[in-house]
Amino acid sequence: MARQEDRTPSRVLRDGAAPAAALAFAAGAVALWSTNALVGKSLLENHPVSLVQFLQFIGAALVFALIRLKRRAPIHLLPQGEKGRPVSNLAAFAVGFIGLVGTMVLQYIAFASMPVIEANLVAYTWPLMVAAALIVLDSPRRPALLGVTAALGFVGVALVISGGREQSLFQGNLVGYLAAFGSALCMAFYSIFVGRVATPPDRFLLPSAAAGVVLTFAWCLYDGVAWQAGTYLIAGLYLGAGPMGLGYYFWSRALKLDRGGKVAVAAYLTPIASTLLLALSGETLTMTAIAGAVLVIGSCIAVGIEGPEAGNHA
Repeated sequence: MARQEDRTPSRVLRDGAAPAAALAFAAGAVALWSTNALVGKSLLENHPVSLVQFLQFIGAALVFALIRLKRRAPIHLLPQGEKGRPVSNLAAFAVGFIGLVGTMVLQYIAFASMPVIEANLVAYTWPLMVAAALIVLDSPRRPALLGVTAALGFVGVALVISGGREQSLFQGNLVGYLAAFGSALCMAFYSIFVGRVATPPDRFLLPSAAAGVVLTFAWCLYDGVAWQAGTYLIAGLYLGAGPMGLGYYFWSRALKLDRGGKVAVAAYLTPIASTLLLALSGETLTMTAIAGAVLVIGSCIAVGIEGPEAGNHA
């Protein structure tokens, strides 16, 4: 006789609780990430990027250490409802290092090298990159539609870059634009692979943050940073503990608990909220760049809706 599907009350509760928890974690990540560009902009006006990054990685490392101490779970076990496959410690660390250190360092180099509102929009093309990867890796039901949607988003990026503040190409410098695009690539890589490994996120985010502390401390020494007490310390540690630390942990948990790709849609609220906050703070875009921003954000939302649907029919 075939084994009947387990439909006990506890199993039903777990099946229903996982998507709800995934959405809650995703909403928390988006709320924190939305403040990243605004707080980062205010710090970079008076402090070098190396110091801001050093404070960030300290804050993130402290958060991940506290989570790790509280959790103390064996590496081969997953919390109920989480998914993934076992991988080596080195592979898990690579996912964390590229996703955390690569994304954040390149993003803040971009923030320091070009208008923050433009860097933020370019850096948040990572959902479009995930969509492109989905076409290759997961054989979606409507790859052409997904590809066109992603392509429109990259057209928007071109408009943001070419239609900056004075309608001339590259208002920042080439390094800044390349850094923003590289940051998006790193975050796309992280979002694709973090949900596919069984290692709990604190296992690879903590050593990645620790590596970030060491690297950015060396960067500060190279820059000859002057160490002074001030309120900037609190803001820098917030960026580390909030958007970087809790933001990454919440997003990692959301991707592991997600069933059907529904939390992806929540991620695309980040460029909307962060761009709005930057606009309220006085950052401006030309009409051309605004049109590009609409394309980027609209494409992200469309990809978020189409991506999970396509994945469910793969």
